[in-house]
Amino acid sequence: MALDFAAGCLGGAAGVLVGHPFDTVKVRLQVQNVDKPLYRGTYHCFQSIIRQESALGLYKGLGSPLMGLTFINAIVFGVQGNAMRKLGRDTPLNQFLAGASAGAIQCVICCPMELAKTRMQMQGTGEKKSTRKLYKNSLDCLVRIYRKEGLRGINRGMVTTLLRETPGFGVYFLTYDVLTRHLGCEPEDSYMIPKLLFAGGMSGIASWISTYPVDVIKSRLQADGVGGVNKYSGIIDCVRQSLQKEGWRVFTRGLTSTLLRAFPVNATTFATVTLFLMYMREGEECPIQASEPPSVPLQSLQPQSQPSSM
Repeated sequence: MALDFAAGCLGGAAGVLVGHPFDTVKVRLQVQNVDKPLYRGTYHCFQSIIRQESALGLYKGLGSPLMGLTFINAIVFGVQGNAMRKLGRDTPLNQFLAGASAGAIQCVICCPMELAKTRMQMQGTGEKKSTRKLYKNSLDCLVRIYRKEGLRGINRGMVTTLLRETPGFGVYFLTYDVLTRHLGCEPEDSYMIPKLLFAGGMSGIASWISTYPVDVIKSRLQADGVGGVNKYSGIIDCVRQSLQKEGWRVFTRGLTSTLLRAFPVNATTFATVTLFLMYMREGEECPIQASEPPSVPLQSLQPQSQPSSM
């Protein structure tokens, strides 16, 4: 259990580092003012951030997901594993239910973490050196929000986070289980790792597509009030205003960068976790060789989840 947890943390960290620039682009596109848009699309957003804020601008808010990663993995790994043991049989439906329960419970950490991440990503938009920094870092961001708005402010977007994470993790586990069964990922298969990478990447894509409209609303609610003025009174009001001004396409804003991010993030996580487990469990007795993969049970190599960096 401890080894799986350590592997998950390492894999998750690798995934965050790979995918964070795409996440910054996603958030900027989701919350930009439709009347005065700063970005025309995914590529233009990347280009503008690098030109105006340097490459470091793509990594704004990175501290928050890295800071919360350990706690999220602890919750997800524990809940998902215990849920599967309680459910008894390893079936696609039980994988969905176990994943959904893990996704719901980890929202306690995920929501404040993503609030800080979103606020940091929006800070100093278009400025290489921001002259008016509201927040020094992710922790300072959460402290200031708490002092001003209390627990309610820290948990802004909790309902939409629950609506996104619960089915999202369920779809992730279900898709991964179905793909690994269909692809026949056996320990003796020389293509086992590429198959696991493919299954993980596609699972991340399926998960994001299934809940993306909710993520747009969540980002808008969590970014609301950054400039000192609140535009939305709640979820329904945010949906209504967004639809009136931008139509149904509003729910696809930033989807391209999200899907570009989803595959490598999950692929990186699966590769890191798999190689880490192989090294730790078989390294002393049977060093990993490219021509002769160690015989490790497949189930022990499968990462249990990819938390909010899906």
